[in-house]
Amino acid sequence: LADGPLKSILISGVVDGIGGVLGFVPIIMFMFFGIAVLEDSGYLARVAFMMDRIFHLFGLHGSSVMPFIVSGGIAGGCAVPGVMATRTLRSPKERLATMLTVPFMNCGAKLPVLTLLIGAFFSTHQARYMFLATLLSWIVALCAAKLLRLTVLRGASTPFVMELPPYRFPTLKGLLIHTWERTWQYIKKAGTVILGISILLWAMMTYPGLPEERAAVFAQQRQQAEATLAAVPEKKAQELAQIGAAEAEAGLRHSIAGRIGTACEAVSRYAGIDWRTNIALIGGFAAKEVIISTLGTAYSLGEVAPEAATSLSERLRRDTNWNPVVALAVLVFIMFYAPCFVTVVCIAKEAGSWKWAAFSVVFNTLFAFILAVGIYQIGALLYLR
Repeated sequence: LADGPLKSILISGVVDGIGGVLGFVPIIMFMFFGIAVLEDSGYLARVAFMMDRIFHLFGLHGSSVMPFIVSGGIAGGCAVPGVMATRTLRSPKERLATMLTVPFMNCGAKLPVLTLLIGAFFSTHQARYMFLATLLSWIVALCAAKLLRLTVLRGASTPFVMELPPYRFPTLKGLLIHTWERTWQYIKKAGTVILGISILLWAMMTYPGLPEERAAVFAQQRQQAEATLAAVPEKKAQELAQIGAAEAEAGLRHSIAGRIGTACEAVSRYAGIDWRTNIALIGGFAAKEVIISTLGTAYSLGEVAPEAATSLSERLRRDTNWNPVVALAVLVFIMFYAPCFVTVVCIAKEAGSWKWAAFSVVFNTLFAFILAVGIYQIGALLYLR
């Protein structure tokens, strides 16, 4: 293919966007296979029985533990099958409370982002921070469920009545069927939502482009650099790279996505989130998988695959807008803000109303923003920046 918009769409929009998602399919399959073993052996039902007393303290049923686990309670998973798993709950209010809080779990789409930020700013204690992130997701989800059960979903808890299946050895056929069904739901996101949003984000971050007069200024700077530094190739290359980075940033600011990110910065700055990060977070509303690749583009690095984000990690570390407090605020916001689009649609179908789907988007985003602002502001007061 010749250089042009079509090639850029295929590479930046399709190959990198979908490739980043499909790269996690093997991990997702192993995770779903493990959950299928727990389910088919009869052990997961006993986990629900053991957790019932704790979950009742938060206004939930013991059977709610299964949707939480499927959604990423054991780091990984997906909120879509987690929302579907709430069908086993008999109480409508307990089911809704579970449905609205399972997106707080660390699904497989969030893990690459958590890995990036923790590796960039907390590299000496990565395992500890990943464990704390998983623990925090459980605590916040249960506390949010309690808040919902005390307010919009008030009502008495239902007693735990559940027939415990006998222990049995899972069949290979059954395990493979259950694993494939859930993995296929994950793959379908790559061919539908991820494909569309990757192309849309590429277009929003590319057009309308710099005005001719500003593009001419950068072209003049290149000509001057080539003329004055012709005898020093290394210095010339460094200068041209700096000019290119400045032009890319100016073009991004002038793009549709850049203007939206800049407008949102008036509010997001209270959580330490700048305009470039806003662009990635907006893309994350459609699918959390695209946050890393969008951050890479926003920082003028081109598309960055989730499994090879070292260059982006280094850039974030060196950027003056980022520090450990900002990283922690962004990390928490990504963990808890609005579910991805597919999950929102699933909530609407399972709840029988778009009202609850819209409530999930607004409630989760406000909840996450309050937590992020609190972390950033407290960090600023304690001079941790």
